[in-house]
Amino acid sequence: MTPTPHYDVVVVGGGIVGLATAWAAIRTGRSVAVVEREPRLAAHQTGNNSNVIHSGLYYAPGGLKARLAVAGCAETKQFARAHDLPFAETGKLVVATEPEELPRLAELARRGAANGVEVHELDQAGMRVHEPHVRGIAALWVPSTGITDFRLIAEKLGELVQQAGGDVFLGRPVEKVLRRRRDVVVRTRSGDLLGSRVVVCAGLHCDELARSSGLEPGMRIVPFRGEYSGFSDRAAELVKGLIYPVPDPAFPFLGVHATRGVDGHVHAGPNAVVALAREGYSWTTVDVREFLSTIAYPGMLQIARKHWRYGFGEMHRSLSRSAMARQIQRMLPDVRAEDLSPAGAGVRAQAVRADGTLVDDFLLLSDGPVLHVLNAPSPAATAALPIGREILHRLTGDVLAPVGAA
Repeated sequence: MTPTPHYDVVVVGGGIVGLATAWAAIRTGRSVAVVEREPRLAAHQTGNNSNVIHSGLYYAPGGLKARLAVAGCAETKQFARAHDLPFAETGKLVVATEPEELPRLAELARRGAANGVEVHELDQAGMRVHEPHVRGIAALWVPSTGITDFRLIAEKLGELVQQAGGDVFLGRPVEKVLRRRRDVVVRTRSGDLLGSRVVVCAGLHCDELARSSGLEPGMRIVPFRGEYSGFSDRAAELVKGLIYPVPDPAFPFLGVHATRGVDGHVHAGPNAVVALAREGYSWTTVDVREFLSTIAYPGMLQIARKHWRYGFGEMHRSLSRSAMARQIQRMLPDVRAEDLSPAGAGVRAQAVRADGTLVDDFLLLSDGPVLHVLNAPSPAATAALPIGREILHRLTGDVLAPVGAA
Protein backbone atom coordinates (compact mmCIF):
# COMPACT_ATOMS: atom_id res chain seq x y z
CA MET A 1 0.00 0.00 0.00
CA THR A 2 1.39 3.40 -1.01
CA PRO A 3 1.91 5.64 2.04
CA THR A 4 -0.02 8.90 2.19
CA PRO A 5 2.35 11.72 1.15
CA HIS A 6 3.27 14.11 3.96
CA TYR A 7 4.41 17.74 3.61
CA ASP A 8 5.47 20.43 6.03
CA VAL A 9 2.99 22.80 4.38
CA VAL A 10 0.02 22.02 2.14
CA VAL A 11 -1.59 24.96 0.35
CA VAL A 12 -5.16 24.51 -0.86
CA GLY A 13 -5.77 26.75 -3.86
CA GLY A 14 -3.70 27.61 -6.91
CA GLY A 15 -4.48 31.30 -7.16
CA ILE A 16 -1.80 33.92 -6.72
CA VAL A 17 -2.16 34.15 -2.92
CA GLY A 18 -1.84 30.39 -2.44
CA LEU A 19 1.13 30.21 -4.80
CA ALA A 20 2.88 33.15 -3.12
CA THR A 21 2.40 31.39 0.22
CA ALA A 22 3.82 28.15 -1.17
CA TRP A 23 6.81 30.02 -2.57
CA ALA A 24 7.45 31.72 0.77
CA ALA A 25 7.25 28.39 2.60
CA ILE A 26 9.56 26.51 0.25
CA ARG A 27 12.18 29.25 0.54
CA THR A 28 12.50 28.32 4.22
CA GLY A 29 13.46 24.76 3.29
CA ARG A 30 10.09 23.22 4.06
CA SER A 31 8.44 20.57 1.88
CA VAL A 32 5.40 22.04 0.14
CA ALA A 33 2.42 20.91 -1.92
CA VAL A 34 -0.18 23.03 -3.71
CA VAL A 35 -3.58 21.43 -4.42
CA GLU A 36 -5.81 23.10 -7.03
CA ARG A 37 -9.27 21.96 -8.11
CA GLU A 38 -9.01 23.35 -11.65
CA PRO A 39 -6.87 21.89 -14.45
CA ARG A 40 -4.76 25.07 -14.52
CA LEU A 41 -3.46 27.65 -12.08
CA ALA A 42 -4.98 31.12 -11.65
CA ALA A 43 -8.32 30.08 -13.14
CA HIS A 44 -10.58 32.43 -11.18
CA GLN A 45 -9.93 35.77 -9.44
CA THR A 46 -6.23 35.86 -10.32
CA GLY A 47 -6.81 35.31 -14.02
CA ASN A 48 -9.90 37.49 -14.43
CA ASN A 49 -9.23 41.00 -13.16
CA SER A 50 -8.06 44.42 -14.33
CA ASN A 51 -4.36 43.46 -13.95
CA VAL A 52 -3.68 46.73 -12.14
CA ILE A 53 -0.73 46.93 -9.74
CA HIS A 54 -2.32 48.99 -6.98
CA SER A 55 -0.37 51.63 -5.09
CA GLY A 56 -2.08 51.40 -1.68
CA LEU A 57 -3.97 54.68 -2.11
CA TYR A 58 -7.45 53.59 -1.06
CA TYR A 59 -7.01 51.58 2.10
CA ALA A 60 -7.49 52.59 5.73
CA PRO A 61 -4.07 53.30 7.27
CA GLY A 62 -2.91 50.56 9.63
CA GLY A 63 -4.91 47.75 8.01
CA LEU A 64 -3.53 44.72 6.26
CA LYS A 65 -4.58 46.02 2.84
CA ALA A 66 -2.71 49.29 3.31
CA ARG A 67 0.48 47.73 4.61
CA LEU A 68 0.64 44.81 2.22
CA ALA A 69 -0.53 46.62 -0.92
CA VAL A 70 2.16 49.29 -0.58
CA ALA A 71 4.84 46.63 -0.16
CA GLY A 72 3.31 44.47 -2.87
CA CYS A 73 3.25 47.30 -5.41
CA ALA A 74 7.04 47.53 -5.37
CA GLU A 75 7.60 43.78 -5.05
CA THR A 76 5.28 42.88 -7.94
CA LYS A 77 7.23 45.15 -10.28
CA GLN A 78 10.53 43.76 -9.01
CA PHE A 79 9.30 40.17 -9.47
CA ALA A 80 8.07 40.87 -13.00
CA ARG A 81 11.36 42.55 -13.89
CA ALA A 82 13.44 39.69 -12.44
CA HIS A 83 11.51 37.05 -14.40
CA ASP A 84 11.04 39.02 -17.64
CA LEU A 85 7.27 39.24 -17.24
CA PRO A 86 5.26 42.10 -18.76
CA PHE A 87 4.58 45.16 -16.60
CA ALA A 88 4.56 48.93 -16.88
CA GLU A 89 4.48 51.73 -14.33
CA THR A 90 1.78 53.81 -15.97
CA GLY A 91 0.53 55.93 -13.09
CA LYS A 92 -3.15 56.41 -12.34
CA LEU A 93 -5.52 59.37 -12.48
CA VAL A 94 -8.41 59.41 -9.98
CA VAL A 95 -10.97 61.91 -11.26
CA ALA A 96 -13.70 63.80 -9.41
CA THR A 97 -16.49 64.76 -11.80
CA GLU A 98 -18.95 66.33 -9.32
CA PRO A 99 -18.46 68.79 -6.41
CA GLU A 100 -19.81 66.29 -3.86
CA GLU A 101 -16.89 63.98 -4.70
CA LEU A 102 -14.24 66.51 -3.65
CA PRO A 103 -14.27 65.64 0.09
CA ARG A 104 -13.84 61.96 -0.82
CA LEU A 105 -10.99 62.85 -3.15
CA ALA A 106 -9.32 64.77 -0.31
CA GLU A 107 -9.75 61.76 1.98
CA LEU A 108 -8.05 59.55 -0.62
CA ALA A 109 -5.13 61.97 -0.73
CA ARG A 110 -4.91 61.84 3.08
CA ARG A 111 -4.99 58.04 3.11
CA GLY A 112 -2.39 57.82 0.41
CA ALA A 113 -0.03 60.12 2.27
CA ALA A 114 -0.58 58.18 5.51
CA ASN A 115 0.25 54.94 3.69
CA GLY A 116 3.44 56.37 2.20
CA VAL A 117 2.07 56.63 -1.35
CA GLU A 118 3.20 59.48 -3.59
CA VAL A 119 0.07 61.46 -4.50
CA HIS A 120 -0.24 64.69 -6.49
CA GLU A 121 -3.39 66.83 -6.34
CA LEU A 122 -4.30 68.29 -9.75
CA ASP A 123 -6.64 70.87 -11.20
CA GLN A 124 -8.32 70.52 -14.61
CA ALA A 125 -5.25 71.64 -16.51
CA GLY A 126 -3.02 69.32 -14.51
CA MET A 127 -5.14 66.24 -15.09
CA ARG A 128 -5.16 66.81 -18.85
CA VAL A 129 -1.37 66.71 -18.91
CA HIS A 130 -1.68 63.01 -18.09
CA GLU A 131 -4.99 62.24 -19.82
CA PRO A 132 -5.87 64.88 -22.45
CA HIS A 133 -9.38 63.54 -23.11
CA VAL A 134 -10.56 63.25 -19.51
CA ARG A 135 -13.31 65.43 -18.02
CA GLY A 136 -13.40 66.37 -14.33
CA ILE A 137 -13.08 69.16 -11.83
CA ALA A 138 -10.09 67.83 -9.85
CA ALA A 139 -7.95 64.72 -9.73
CA LEU A 140 -5.20 62.81 -7.99
CA TRP A 141 -2.17 61.53 -9.87
CA VAL A 142 -0.58 58.39 -8.39
CA PRO A 143 2.64 57.65 -10.29
CA SER A 144 3.46 54.26 -8.69
CA THR A 145 0.34 52.47 -10.02
CA GLY A 146 1.07 50.04 -12.84
CA ILE A 147 -0.20 47.16 -14.96
CA THR A 148 0.90 43.57 -15.44
CA ASP A 149 -0.52 40.10 -16.18
CA PHE A 150 -1.22 38.42 -12.85
CA ARG A 151 -1.94 35.05 -14.46
CA LEU A 152 1.63 34.99 -15.77
CA ILE A 153 2.98 35.98 -12.36
CA ALA A 154 0.99 33.18 -10.70
CA GLU A 155 2.18 30.64 -13.24
CA LYS A 156 5.78 31.73 -12.65
CA LEU A 157 5.31 31.28 -8.89
CA GLY A 158 4.02 27.76 -9.51
CA GLU A 159 7.04 27.06 -11.69
CA LEU A 160 9.41 28.34 -8.98
CA VAL A 161 7.74 26.15 -6.36
CA GLN A 162 8.22 23.08 -8.55
CA GLN A 163 11.81 23.99 -9.40
CA ALA A 164 12.53 24.16 -5.67
CA GLY A 165 11.14 20.63 -5.17
CA GLY A 166 7.52 21.38 -4.34
CA ASP A 167 4.55 19.50 -5.77
CA VAL A 168 1.66 21.17 -7.62
CA PHE A 169 -1.44 19.00 -8.04
CA LEU A 170 -4.01 20.21 -10.59
CA GLY A 171 -7.55 18.99 -11.15
CA ARG A 172 -7.77 17.77 -7.55
CA PRO A 173 -10.74 19.23 -5.62
CA VAL A 174 -10.39 19.34 -1.84
CA GLU A 175 -13.46 18.19 0.09
CA LYS A 176 -12.41 18.97 3.65
CA VAL A 177 -9.46 19.62 5.93
CA LEU A 178 -9.35 17.47 9.08
CA ARG A 179 -7.20 18.34 12.07
CA ARG A 180 -5.63 15.45 13.95
CA ARG A 181 -3.38 15.42 16.99
CA ARG A 182 -0.10 15.33 15.04
CA ASP A 183 -1.02 16.42 11.53
CA VAL A 184 -3.77 17.64 9.21
CA VAL A 185 -5.52 15.54 6.59
CA VAL A 186 -6.30 17.29 3.30
CA ARG A 187 -9.04 15.10 1.82
CA THR A 188 -9.34 15.17 -1.95
CA ARG A 189 -11.43 13.14 -4.35
CA SER A 190 -8.32 11.33 -5.55
CA GLY A 191 -6.63 10.59 -2.24
CA ASP A 192 -5.45 12.28 0.92
CA LEU A 193 -2.44 14.46 1.58
CA LEU A 194 -1.01 15.07 5.04
CA GLY A 195 0.42 18.35 6.24
CA SER A 196 2.03 19.55 9.43
CA ARG A 197 0.44 22.88 8.55
CA VAL A 198 -2.23 23.76 6.00
CA VAL A 199 -3.20 27.04 4.35
CA VAL A 200 -6.64 27.23 2.73
CA CYS A 201 -6.76 29.82 -0.08
CA ALA A 202 -9.97 28.57 -1.68
CA GLY A 203 -11.28 31.91 -2.95
CA LEU A 204 -14.90 31.63 -4.04
CA HIS A 205 -15.34 28.44 -1.97
CA CYS A 206 -13.31 29.38 1.12
CA ASP A 207 -16.27 29.61 3.50
CA GLU A 208 -17.73 26.29 2.30
CA LEU A 209 -14.41 24.54 2.85
CA ALA A 210 -14.06 26.09 6.30
CA ARG A 211 -17.49 24.81 7.33
CA SER A 212 -16.95 21.35 5.87
CA SER A 213 -13.79 21.24 7.97
CA GLY A 214 -15.66 22.03 11.20
CA LEU A 215 -14.89 25.75 11.46
CA GLU A 216 -17.54 28.48 11.59
CA PRO A 217 -15.92 31.42 9.77
CA GLY A 218 -18.48 34.06 10.80
CA MET A 219 -19.02 35.20 7.21
CA ARG A 220 -20.20 34.00 3.84
CA ILE A 221 -18.86 34.53 0.37
CA VAL A 222 -21.22 36.50 -1.87
CA PRO A 223 -20.02 36.31 -5.49
CA PHE A 224 -20.09 39.65 -7.34
CA ARG A 225 -19.54 39.46 -11.08
CA GLY A 226 -17.59 42.29 -12.66
CA GLU A 227 -17.94 42.65 -16.42
CA TYR A 228 -15.48 44.43 -18.71
CA SER A 229 -16.13 46.36 -21.92
CA GLY A 230 -13.44 46.54 -24.58
CA PHE A 231 -12.87 49.83 -26.41
CA SER A 232 -12.84 50.24 -30.17
CA ASP A 233 -9.61 51.47 -31.74
CA ARG A 234 -11.09 54.97 -31.93
CA ALA A 235 -12.04 55.05 -28.25
CA ALA A 236 -8.78 53.44 -27.16
CA GLU A 237 -6.93 56.49 -28.46
CA LEU A 238 -8.67 58.49 -25.72
CA VAL A 239 -6.86 56.61 -22.91
CA LYS A 240 -3.13 56.78 -22.20
CA GLY A 241 -3.00 54.76 -18.97
CA LEU A 242 -5.40 54.28 -16.04
CA ILE A 243 -8.41 56.52 -15.33
CA TYR A 244 -10.47 55.88 -12.18
CA PRO A 245 -13.55 57.52 -10.64
CA VAL A 246 -13.74 58.51 -6.99
CA PRO A 247 -15.06 55.35 -5.30
CA ASP A 248 -18.25 55.17 -3.27
CA PRO A 249 -17.14 54.71 0.37
CA ALA A 250 -20.15 52.46 1.07
CA PHE A 251 -18.69 49.70 -1.13
CA PRO A 252 -15.33 47.94 -1.41
CA PHE A 253 -15.46 48.37 -5.19
CA LEU A 254 -13.42 51.00 -7.02
CA GLY A 255 -15.96 51.78 -9.73
CA VAL A 256 -15.85 51.50 -13.50
CA HIS A 257 -12.37 52.52 -14.63
CA ALA A 258 -10.54 52.62 -17.95
CA THR A 259 -7.32 50.61 -18.25
CA ARG A 260 -4.76 50.27 -21.01
CA GLY A 261 -3.35 46.79 -20.48
CA VAL A 262 0.13 45.43 -21.11
CA ASP A 263 -1.15 44.09 -24.43
CA GLY A 264 -2.13 47.63 -25.51
CA HIS A 265 -5.87 46.97 -25.48
CA VAL A 266 -8.12 49.30 -23.50
CA HIS A 267 -11.07 48.11 -21.45
CA ALA A 268 -13.44 49.64 -18.92
CA GLY A 269 -15.01 47.99 -15.91
CA PRO A 270 -15.84 46.24 -13.80
CA ASN A 271 -19.40 46.75 -12.70
CA ALA A 272 -20.62 44.71 -9.70
CA VAL A 273 -23.68 42.47 -9.94
CA VAL A 274 -24.52 39.51 -7.74
CA ALA A 275 -23.54 36.40 -9.71
CA LEU A 276 -26.03 33.58 -10.18
CA ALA A 277 -23.39 31.04 -9.20
CA ARG A 278 -20.10 31.16 -7.32
CA GLU A 279 -18.39 30.79 -10.67
CA GLY A 280 -21.07 32.72 -12.55
CA TYR A 281 -19.08 34.55 -15.19
CA SER A 282 -22.20 35.36 -17.26
CA TRP A 283 -25.97 35.72 -16.87
CA THR A 284 -26.36 32.26 -18.40
CA THR A 285 -24.23 30.51 -15.78
CA VAL A 286 -26.71 29.58 -13.06
CA ASP A 287 -26.40 27.26 -10.07
CA VAL A 288 -29.84 27.25 -8.48
CA ARG A 289 -28.66 25.81 -5.17
CA GLU A 290 -25.84 28.33 -4.82
CA PHE A 291 -27.97 31.30 -5.89
CA LEU A 292 -30.87 30.46 -3.55
CA SER A 293 -28.40 29.98 -0.72
CA THR A 294 -26.86 33.39 -1.46
CA ILE A 295 -30.11 35.36 -1.59
CA ALA A 296 -31.44 33.63 1.55
CA TYR A 297 -28.36 34.58 3.56
CA PRO A 298 -29.30 37.25 6.17
CA GLY A 299 -26.30 39.35 5.23
CA MET A 300 -27.39 39.41 1.60
CA LEU A 301 -30.91 40.39 2.59
CA GLN A 302 -29.48 43.32 4.56
CA ILE A 303 -27.43 44.43 1.56
CA ALA A 304 -30.48 44.23 -0.71
CA ARG A 305 -32.61 46.32 1.67
CA LYS A 306 -29.97 49.00 2.07
CA HIS A 307 -28.50 49.20 -1.43
CA TRP A 308 -31.21 48.07 -3.83
CA ARG A 309 -30.95 51.24 -5.92
CA TYR A 310 -27.23 50.72 -6.37
CA GLY A 311 -27.82 47.08 -7.29
CA PHE A 312 -30.39 47.92 -9.94
CA GLY A 313 -28.05 50.51 -11.41
CA GLU A 314 -25.29 47.91 -11.72
CA MET A 315 -27.69 45.44 -13.34
CA HIS A 316 -28.80 48.08 -15.82
CA ARG A 317 -25.19 48.76 -16.83
CA SER A 318 -24.65 45.03 -17.15
CA LEU A 319 -27.57 44.61 -19.55
CA SER A 320 -27.34 47.91 -21.45
CA ARG A 321 -24.32 49.01 -23.45
CA SER A 322 -25.73 52.54 -23.54
CA ALA A 323 -25.96 52.64 -19.74
CA MET A 324 -22.35 51.47 -19.44
CA ALA A 325 -21.29 54.13 -21.94
CA ARG A 326 -23.03 56.84 -19.90
CA GLN A 327 -21.09 55.74 -16.82
CA ILE A 328 -17.80 55.95 -18.70
CA GLN A 329 -18.76 59.30 -20.26
CA ARG A 330 -18.68 60.93 -16.83
CA MET A 331 -14.86 60.86 -17.19
CA LEU A 332 -14.42 60.26 -20.93
CA PRO A 333 -17.23 62.14 -22.70
CA ASP A 334 -16.10 61.15 -26.21
CA VAL A 335 -16.69 57.40 -25.68
CA ARG A 336 -19.85 56.16 -27.42
CA ALA A 337 -21.98 53.07 -26.88
CA GLU A 338 -20.94 51.67 -30.24
CA ASP A 339 -17.30 51.82 -29.08
CA LEU A 340 -17.95 49.12 -26.46
CA SER A 341 -17.90 45.34 -26.80
CA PRO A 342 -17.87 42.50 -24.24
CA ALA A 343 -14.36 41.82 -22.93
CA GLY A 344 -14.81 39.10 -20.33
CA ALA A 345 -15.73 39.09 -16.67
CA GLY A 346 -14.41 38.16 -13.26
CA VAL A 347 -16.13 37.09 -10.06
CA ARG A 348 -15.10 38.70 -6.79
CA ALA A 349 -15.26 36.51 -3.69
CA GLN A 350 -16.62 39.09 -1.23
CA ALA A 351 -16.92 38.11 2.42
CA VAL A 352 -20.17 39.35 4.00
CA ARG A 353 -21.15 39.07 7.65
CA ALA A 354 -24.66 38.11 8.77
CA ASP A 355 -25.50 41.76 9.60
CA GLY A 356 -24.80 42.81 6.00
CA THR A 357 -21.32 44.20 6.66
CA LEU A 358 -19.04 43.76 3.68
CA VAL A 359 -15.64 42.73 5.04
CA ASP A 360 -13.24 45.37 3.76
CA ASP A 361 -9.80 44.18 4.85
CA PHE A 362 -8.05 40.90 4.20
CA LEU A 363 -9.38 38.28 6.62
CA LEU A 364 -7.07 35.51 7.87
CA LEU A 365 -8.43 33.07 10.45
CA SER A 366 -6.14 30.66 12.28
CA ASP A 367 -7.39 27.30 13.52
CA GLY A 368 -4.36 25.72 15.16
CA PRO A 369 -2.11 24.37 12.39
CA VAL A 370 -4.62 25.48 9.73
CA LEU A 371 -4.97 29.03 8.43
CA HIS A 372 -8.00 30.00 6.36
CA VAL A 373 -7.84 32.98 3.98
CA LEU A 374 -11.46 34.16 4.08
CA ASN A 375 -11.34 37.53 2.31
CA ALA A 376 -8.70 38.33 -0.27
CA PRO A 377 -10.22 40.41 -3.09
CA SER A 378 -8.45 43.34 -4.73
CA PRO A 379 -5.68 44.34 -4.04
CA ALA A 380 -4.75 40.75 -3.12
CA ALA A 381 -3.03 40.11 -6.46
CA THR A 382 -0.85 43.19 -5.98
CA ALA A 383 -0.19 42.27 -2.34
CA ALA A 384 0.25 38.52 -2.90
CA LEU A 385 4.00 38.31 -2.25
CA PRO A 386 3.87 40.03 1.17
CA ILE A 387 0.59 38.24 1.98
CA GLY A 388 2.42 34.95 1.47
CA ARG A 389 5.12 35.99 3.96
CA GLU A 390 2.45 37.23 6.40
CA ILE A 391 0.69 33.86 6.27
CA LEU A 392 3.99 32.02 6.74
CA HIS A 393 4.75 34.16 9.79
CA ARG A 394 1.35 33.47 11.33
CA LEU A 395 1.73 29.74 10.72
CA THR A 396 5.35 29.24 11.75
CA GLY A 397 6.66 32.42 13.37
CA ASP A 398 9.25 32.76 10.61
CA VAL A 399 10.07 36.25 9.35
CA LEU A 400 11.06 36.02 5.70
CA ALA A 401 12.61 38.97 3.92
CA PRO A 402 11.42 39.95 0.45
CA VAL A 403 13.46 38.50 -2.38
CA GLY A 404 16.14 41.00 -3.30
CA ALA A 405 16.00 42.81 0.06
CA ALA A 406 19.35 43.90 1.44
